[in-house]
Amino acid sequence: GRRTPSALAATRGAGRMPSLADRRSVSEAECRRCLEQGVVGAGFDLGLETYRVPMALHALNRARLCERMRGHEGVVVLAGGEQTTRYDTDHEPIFRQESYFQWLFGVSEPGCVGAVNLQTGAATLFVPDLRSEAYEIFCGVAPTCQAFVEKYAVDECYFEQSLSDWLGDQLAPDDESKVFVLYGLNSDSGNYASPAVLHEVFAERTDRDALFPAIAELRTIKSEAEVEVMRYVNWVSSMAHAEVMAAGKPRMMEYQLESLFMHHTYSHGGCRHVAYTCICACGPNPAVLHYGHAGAPNARQLLPGDGALLDMGAEYHCYAADITCSFPISETFTDDQKLVHEAVLAAQIAVIGALAPGVAWPDMHRLAERTILDHLVAGGVLAGDVDAMLDADLGAVFMPHGLGHLIGLDTHDVGGVSPARVKASRRRFLRGVSQAIWTARRSGPGDRASRSCGRRASSRRA
Repeated sequence: GRRTPSALAATRGAGRMPSLADRRSVSEAECRRCLEQGVVGAGFDLGLETYRVPMALHALNRARLCERMRGHEGVVVLAGGEQTTRYDTDHEPIFRQESYFQWLFGVSEPGCVGAVNLQTGAATLFVPDLRSEAYEIFCGVAPTCQAFVEKYAVDECYFEQSLSDWLGDQLAPDDESKVFVLYGLNSDSGNYASPAVLHEVFAERTDRDALFPAIAELRTIKSEAEVEVMRYVNWVSSMAHAEVMAAGKPRMMEYQLESLFMHHTYSHGGCRHVAYTCICACGPNPAVLHYGHAGAPNARQLLPGDGALLDMGAEYHCYAADITCSFPISETFTDDQKLVHEAVLAAQIAVIGALAPGVAWPDMHRLAERTILDHLVAGGVLAGDVDAMLDADLGAVFMPHGLGHLIGLDTHDVGGVSPARVKASRRRFLRGVSQAIWTARRSGPGDRASRSCGRRASSRRA
């Protein structure tokens, strides 16, 4: 898209720092121009026809966070992801940014720290000082602080060793301002978000409780700009699925389907990462929910009469797609495959038709279960009363993974359950969906962003 100077830069040129209200309105306007006219200021893309993501998307996220934390005084400080090595070697896997840091700043490089002033919304990056002859030989010229300011449309950038002095200037000794760091449990994984490591002098002024619930809930509610990025990565992933379905035939290996998907999404969509390990499950393997792992690495040969279930999604600018398609490896479904496929397709259509603000997620799950059980009874797979089957939780035998999940910067965005919103259910069918109930019921007054939850393409496991 065409590029234009930021309107925030114009307010600075007029001799004043933009207010928080300025930042939100300008960021929304820049996102809107990007969507409607293709006019983009600072942004991320990978050339050719890949989608250009406006950095105003992240500026809007910062403004939303400041509004959510109104009443708190001080500075939010987040640590970005670090480059790792493979075990004890010097091999560096391709870096992928930590998701909360990506949501706020959109920065691709590792080892950074970001700060947001809650009163003004001003954003400051602290980056590694990589200037050396060795770095230049191996990795190229190290970017300057000014280059970070221009690339990511932040207010200021300093080398990381300046963080403590900068924080000291932000916190007056006689006020109530604090440093808010990210710390909280992802109950899906059992892992905790890692707070930024600060000098001990700030220990008494550090708050580890307020930021995590605020930013986690905001991440579940997607802005229009975020939805467009997700629309792009889902389009790229959908086209790749179509390519794989057209190419799949007996005697191929499952991993060849995986390879073709990854080639298409990267070559045609600029998606260097996939959102999760590709599941290319054929024959009996679709019964294994997370097939494709190192112990079962998509290594079965496709045979005539096989059904294929491919669960694959690309990732672009850290935003994920998650799409599952089922199709016959031979030209047509067998009768049994057709029965299961049409049961799941009918359940999907029914659930999409029932989606509306205020509808409870468990009710949609029950609708999917009932629809599938109705088809299995009609097809002679099951016999008996469907209501009795639901009371006995028989649907969980055929759909143990749950209806779906939220999606965004991670395949489960964000993972976990909000203790303040929902109590965990003992029922098996709710284990996979309880993380989303509190968001599905939330009204979100005053936030014009839209909700987005993962919808799996037909047909999902039955």
